[in-house]
Amino acid sequence: MIAIIDYDAGNIKSVEKAMNYLGQEAVITRDRDVILASDKVILPGVGAFGDAMQKIKEYQLTNVIYDVVEQKKPFLGICLGLQLLFETSEESQGVTGLGILKGDIVRIPAKEGLKIPHMGWNTIQVKEDATLFQGISKDAYVYFVHSYYLKAKEIEDVAATTFYSTEIHAAVEHEKVFACQFHPEKSGTVGLKILENFVSL
Repeated sequence: MIAIIDYDAGNIKSVEKAMNYLGQEAVITRDRDVILASDKVILPGVGAFGDAMQKIKEYQLTNVIYDVVEQKKPFLGICLGLQLLFETSEESQGVTGLGILKGDIVRIPAKEGLKIPHMGWNTIQVKEDATLFQGISKDAYVYFVHSYYLKAKEIEDVAATTFYSTEIHAAVEHEKVFACQFHPEKSGTVGLKILENFVSL
């Protein structure tokens, strides 16, 4: 069973639908026992960093997430779910993220001719042997919706990058923690393959 963590963020149902499409039993939940009993855990979401951290604390999900990571249970952050795994975000000054991985979330720099938020399809450059990207082209197209991006401090954790005004760390892998800034559940066959790779861990 796959637990999809519910902290009132947007876009959670589409992740559940993608899991169901892949034949997986998925449950949207904030119940500690259900999350810890699951085989894998997903933290999806669209929204603001500060609001999301407030909800995670309000629903007492912080320690549940730490326990999942400590138990080496496969964990996948998507979009806002990636950002929350890191330390800080320029979107919400003074708010501390989960700090599971080292790095900061910063605003995409303005550039003439480019719209922010970055919304649409971009190619990603995939690192050799990246677990989530097995069987995927090294310059596959995936779907992004974001105004802030990850600058990881540990470059070895970066599994894929893209370029939009600046180089963006688009996916990370660290032990059993995986995360994508883009939306695999909205990225067609490429995205489904990424999710399938996660499911098969």
